[in-house]
Amino acid sequence: MRSSTTTLPAMNTNFSRRSFLATSAAVLGTTAFAQADSAAENLSLPPSGARNGNPIAVSTYSFWQFSPTRTPIDQCIEIAAKMGFDALEILERQFTPEELDNAYLLKLKRQALQAGLALCGMSTHQAFMRPDPEFRQGHVDATIRSIELAYKLGIPIIRVNTGTWGTTRNFFGNLMENRGIEPPIEGYTEEDAFGWAIEAFEKIVPTAEKCGVIVGLENHWGLARTPEGLLRIVNAIDSPWFQAWLDTGNFLEDPYDRLEQVMPQTVFMHAKTYYGGGLFYTLDLDYDRIGAILRKFDYRGYVSLEYEGRESFETGVPKSLAMLRRTMVF
Repeated sequence: MRSSTTTLPAMNTNFSRRSFLATSAAVLGTTAFAQADSAAENLSLPPSGARNGNPIAVSTYSFWQFSPTRTPIDQCIEIAAKMGFDALEILERQFTPEELDNAYLLKLKRQALQAGLALCGMSTHQAFMRPDPEFRQGHVDATIRSIELAYKLGIPIIRVNTGTWGTTRNFFGNLMENRGIEPPIEGYTEEDAFGWAIEAFEKIVPTAEKCGVIVGLENHWGLARTPEGLLRIVNAIDSPWFQAWLDTGNFLEDPYDRLEQVMPQTVFMHAKTYYGGGLFYTLDLDYDRIGAILRKFDYRGYVSLEYEGRESFETGVPKSLAMLRRTMVF
């Protein structure tokens, strides 16, 4: 941008203190009126430079989708920055064991900073709906390690879930047919599973508080498949470090009413899109309506794209970003 300059006349240094004060008073008076006029004009103008919508992130899953060829995290940072996202959410499963090396993690932090991307969240997986206490403890320990990994990367929140019963073969293949519901393990009930999950999350929260990393329970099947189940667990834990993480595509019935139920305790949000048809299923989501729900509850946090369409991410992800920029506005 070319800067404009104004050439001032040469200053006359031969003036009295009295004339200086008189001149200054006149100038200040004129300036005050000018500022008042300017302020009055600006009352009708929107604030200049203010962000007018939610920050839009993208999950690294959007560039991988569990395909045989894994997309490395550093490559996801590069793609997300070029596409114009504000932040990147990391899918923990996308790391290889070698990439959990401290040197690689620090490299990712530096790369994200230089790319102008916040590392805003990390999605993890759990399986607490099992009767074996040692099995559940293994997942508690793994989740604590996930929190510590997020802390090392400067990530402020991780996504968790309750897991599922594991009684349905090909769970996602039969997801729509079963509406995400599966029978309990023989001899047990959902009441048992709620107790197991709450006990597990209670063990995790102290590490979250120590690290300053929020644990966000997502409506990701299992016990959190419904708003009632999700909020039952969040309210039982009763900690500012354990809140709700919403996914727009995981309430298969009455999604808008259900999103509204959870919004007051939501600190992070996934936005699913399905260009070219969904990998597992397709929901016809009205993002204008979802944007209105966010405004109703004054949600100003991250909206992270979880692209699940069959169309190539090279075109489907930019389409999704443009749509979210248009609809996720304050």
